[in-house]
Amino acid sequence: MPLLLLLCTNANATCDGLASRVNAIPGTGPVFLRSYDSSSGTGPESSPALATAAFTYDNALATLALFACGRKPEALRIAEALLSAATLDRAGRLRNAYRAGAQTESPLPPNGWWDKAAGRWVEDSYQVGTSTGNVAWAALALLHTATVTGESRFRVGAQDLALWVVSHARDAGEGFSGGVHGDGSELRSLGWKSTEHNADLVAVFAGLGEGDEAPWKAHEVSARRFLEQQWQPEEKRFLVGTLPDGKTPQKALSGLDSQVFPLMLDGIPSDWYQGYARLTQDYAVDGGYDYNTDRDGVWLEGTAQVALTAKITGHNQDAERLLQEIQKDISASGMVWATRKEKITTGLAIGPESKTDDFFYYRRPHVGATAWAVLAALCVNPLRTGLRPRCP
Repeated sequence: MPLLLLLCTNANATCDGLASRVNAIPGTGPVFLRSYDSSSGTGPESSPALATAAFTYDNALATLALFACGRKPEALRIAEALLSAATLDRAGRLRNAYRAGAQTESPLPPNGWWDKAAGRWVEDSYQVGTSTGNVAWAALALLHTATVTGESRFRVGAQDLALWVVSHARDAGEGFSGGVHGDGSELRSLGWKSTEHNADLVAVFAGLGEGDEAPWKAHEVSARRFLEQQWQPEEKRFLVGTLPDGKTPQKALSGLDSQVFPLMLDGIPSDWYQGYARLTQDYAVDGGYDYNTDRDGVWLEGTAQVALTAKITGHNQDAERLLQEIQKDISASGMVWATRKEKITTGLAIGPESKTDDFFYYRRPHVGATAWAVLAALCVNPLRTGLRPRCP
């Protein structure tokens, strides 16, 4: 299939898939999209934690993708929900997940469910926590909404989110830590630092610093310096971050997003682009890319991230091949499956209380994977202010 036709086919199907999810929720008010559909495959099909979960990261990506699609009304409905969550949450911070559907309450309720056996309301400790990376993606979505609409309230919302990161995730060293886990008396600070999170923050602080550098420029520099510390020139790859002390390099884990997100940023050292070639060696599997280096299956979200990175770095044949692969995994509803296999590992734990590496991806239609497929097909870089592309 010719590349232009392939791009249009992928983008049209996935744009329609995201827009239809928004329009299926009655009215024109704020909404959050459920992150995962049910499927006939394996996985926690009846898990109450996922049944109504609208992850903040997925909805921020959906906002950016819908704007890229030209679906402004649908994008604005999610953006309004993100702004409300950023400013009206009962804990004064953005959560990792909210309840999917129309957002009519104030403050917006985090996701939760009634446990009939226990006779009480339950909220997932990860979902009610606040990940620095999720805050960054919500800020990026609000910054772009401000650019599209000209409404300063969205930029103010992004500033509030960035200030939360500075207040709660900054330490004496370079970069920013992981955020907080849990809620109330069980709230715990996350001392580890993530390469991916700090790449996200570089983009946020750069966007906020346009036309008004202080104090955002200093925070951008701090996040960039952390990325520089994670770059391993001899190995041509990034470390994923640090251990919980915020200093000791984390060498036991791997993550595809920590390799590709820095390559999407403006003003990076030229030798970082050498990391693109290392991706195939470490993450390529069965025509796509895995989340981590065990290469136990294709992760479609990450495959779309690599497709966009391939365009950005001038590897257009790679991009075309990966877009063809993603096309195989667009469901009938226009949503991209999270995985090609029924289940893949990440090597990560969901939270500090996890006793095992219990964070998995399952084969079910996923808002985040769909949004990345849109951005890759349209060559729109979400880590540049205003979604300006940077493709040859």
